[in-house]
Amino acid sequence: MSGFDTVHLLWGIGALVLVISALAVRRVSIGFVVKSLLAWALIALVLFLIFDRREEIGAIARGGLESLGIAEQTVDGDTVRIRRSADGHYWASASIDGVDKRLLIDSGATLTVLSERTAEEAGIEPVVSGFPVVLQTAGGAMTARRGTIDTLTIGNMTMRDVAVVILPGEADLNVIGMNVLSRLHGWRVEQGVLILEPTAPTSATDAVGSGSGVET
Repeated sequence: MSGFDTVHLLWGIGALVLVISALAVRRVSIGFVVKSLLAWALIALVLFLIFDRREEIGAIARGGLESLGIAEQTVDGDTVRIRRSADGHYWASASIDGVDKRLLIDSGATLTVLSERTAEEAGIEPVVSGFPVVLQTAGGAMTARRGTIDTLTIGNMTMRDVAVVILPGEADLNVIGMNVLSRLHGWRVEQGVLILEPTAPTSATDAVGSGSGVET
């Protein structure tokens, strides 16, 4: 156990002693104390399970919304429509080389970013040769490696050979940047709905060296 963990353990024991002492002064029965501790333990367990299974719970919730006809993401003809989430952002439900993930759509990001965990799940190997990519994040500068998504599917749109950067660390945030959005015929926001319009494949390349175009 590290010194940091030891300090937290001592704080916890001290807090427990203070609570028990206060209850003893008020002559609260042992049964009441035990019931209270069990209730708090149950609450802590439920909160832990919700946090640990947040992705599965989110998927179930999105499935419920779809059954009610208010899905976050729908396909309308050739276009994909994504409703603004409660957090004010737009999240795309996508398949990354066969792995289903939610990706934040950020027009302010030049590149598409995958977490290390997502890259591993999708079998995307980082390129170790060449210079790494330095990204400026809220926590400071981070060094990332380049990689390539063979097939990225959003709704009924499929893109191939999508260049990405793989961000090291435990965070599981994935971001769609302008190197993906620039392949589209167009995209716009109308009344809280982001509309993605595909374009036919071309032989051109995008800004980071991947094939351009969208298949529908």
